[in-house]
Amino acid sequence: MTQSVLAGLFAGLGLIVAIGAQNAWVLRQGIRRNHVLEVVAICIVADIVLIAAGTAGLGVLVQRSPELLNTLKWVGAAYLFWFATKSFRAAIESTNGLRPEQGDLARGSVVATTLALTFLNPHVYLDTVLMLGNLAVQRGEARWWFAGGAAIASILWFSALGFGAHKLADPLSDPKTWRIIDSLIGVLMVVLAVYLLNF
Repeated sequence: MTQSVLAGLFAGLGLIVAIGAQNAWVLRQGIRRNHVLEVVAICIVADIVLIAAGTAGLGVLVQRSPELLNTLKWVGAAYLFWFATKSFRAAIESTNGLRPEQGDLARGSVVATTLALTFLNPHVYLDTVLMLGNLAVQRGEARWWFAGGAAIASILWFSALGFGAHKLADPLSDPKTWRIIDSLIGVLMVVLAVYLLNF
């Protein structure tokens, strides 16, 4: 149980920590201190719902088609290796830190933007429904413990990102910080891919 929860936690963190449109938005709003609670709540609830959908949906498909499990394993590992390559490339090529724009936005605009960046982003579905769902299903009876760990990762990450962002404004504007973060994410993705292939 504990092993599955921790595996889900680290897998969830590895996939959501990478800077992208959604994370950049949460950071910007956190640095501005502009409707942070709404932004964080939307991101957390969306992740939990999508992780549960992936775990339940892929679980049903695998029960009906056992050979699908092996296919998902190889597709998932390929995706993780691709993600690692992307992270290593970002670490090498990164020249810009994160610099937020100035000024506050209305609550409706913030909520609409957060929903759009969450549900109109294909990577959100790849990471939560397909990738985390795939990793969860590989654990069989312990899949919901894994999904719980991934949900905890979302809660911790988005809360820290949104409510702690104003304290990280200076280091996050330094490209060296993102090189370190992207490098660590790349290593974690390789470890996850190897683990998935050998589970």
